[in-house]
Amino acid sequence: MTNSTIELLIKNIKYFRTQKNFTQEKLSEISGISKDYLSEIERGKKTPSIKRLIKIAEALDIDIYKFFMVN
Repeated sequence: MTNSTIELLIKNIKYFRTQKNFTQEKLSEISGISKDYLSEIERGKKTPSIKRLIKIAEALDIDIYKFFMVN
């Protein structure tokens, strides 16, 4: 992924999480991904695998492609 794609992905994960009024802890509980790892994703320290993106999308009840769309 290019840097701009990763930046968009990070922005959208945080955007959709806050739209659901989820804390990182709440998203962690629902997705099964650790809070620390979610924090690292949102800070741009980690790039999630497709498997983790699917878990995050399912927890947020959105289609995965929306992470890659400009809002």
